[in-house]
Amino acid sequence: MTSSLSALSQLKKLTTVVADTGDFERMQEYQPQDATTNPSLILKAAQQPNYQAMVNQVKAAHPGMKAADLVDYILVAFGLEILKIVPGRVSTEVDARLSFDTPGTIQKAKHLIALYESHGIDRKRVLIKLAGTWEGIQAAKALEAEGIHCNMTLLFSLVQAAACGAVNAKLISPFVGRITDWYKAKLGANWSDVNNGGANDPGVTSVKRIFNYYKHFGITTEIMGASFRNTSQILELAGCDLLTISPELLGELHAQTGSVEQKLNAASAMSEKITPLELDESSFRLQLNNDAMATEKLAEGIRNFCIDTEKLEALLNS
Repeated sequence: MTSSLSALSQLKKLTTVVADTGDFERMQEYQPQDATTNPSLILKAAQQPNYQAMVNQVKAAHPGMKAADLVDYILVAFGLEILKIVPGRVSTEVDARLSFDTPGTIQKAKHLIALYESHGIDRKRVLIKLAGTWEGIQAAKALEAEGIHCNMTLLFSLVQAAACGAVNAKLISPFVGRITDWYKAKLGANWSDVNNGGANDPGVTSVKRIFNYYKHFGITTEIMGASFRNTSQILELAGCDLLTISPELLGELHAQTGSVEQKLNAASAMSEKITPLELDESSFRLQLNNDAMATEKLAEGIRNFCIDTEKLEALLNS
């Protein structure tokens, strides 16, 4: 592959590039196929002066509405603007406080889809983001059966990925950077960028393992690497179905040159010897529990999204 093209241009030939931001004004420059948001990204965007008019417009359209309910309208308002820019899909997240509530998650997801559809958006252009808990995965099973597609997030382990694949979730978002953060903190002074970076980066190897598992067993759920800390992690996953990338790292990739090689290959995964995982509720919970990194990062991720949702509610009350 020619090195005269930017790394971003080359990557787009191997992988579907997705913008990871609520700041839709910044994403236009990089022409991503899809876009993802979460409560933290929407909170960050909603606090910027250039989005105040939109936030105020939503508030004015729903006078007297509780902030907890108004959040859904804010999320969809940002999603609608994003869909004017990307040709593909936008991901919108269900309230993280419902992460252990299957019926509540289903109800909230249907409400979000109804809001999009009330604006003439086909549900195929929306992915509902759910936490990769057992309850979230069971909600995805019910929603997918009704044609509401799900993006399973806060995903840190193969057992979560396998369970999502078993219920035919449309897409999973394994979190690369947060996995690396955990191992980096655990190793402390023993961490080495030479030995633990690049192809050996623990976040990268986690996604490779999931990719090989899915392709080996013919699981059609899409894999979208997420939560990157640097461009090296991104380029090590060239060939993944999708990669969702922040505007900052999209900018770095746009400025980079040099050849980008395909690192993930479905054909090679077929020849690997891989054992299928047991995926009933008790075995899922035990396997997840026994993975300290995945358990800690999942709990931390839910906590932080809950905090940022409450901050967004407070902002709407001000």
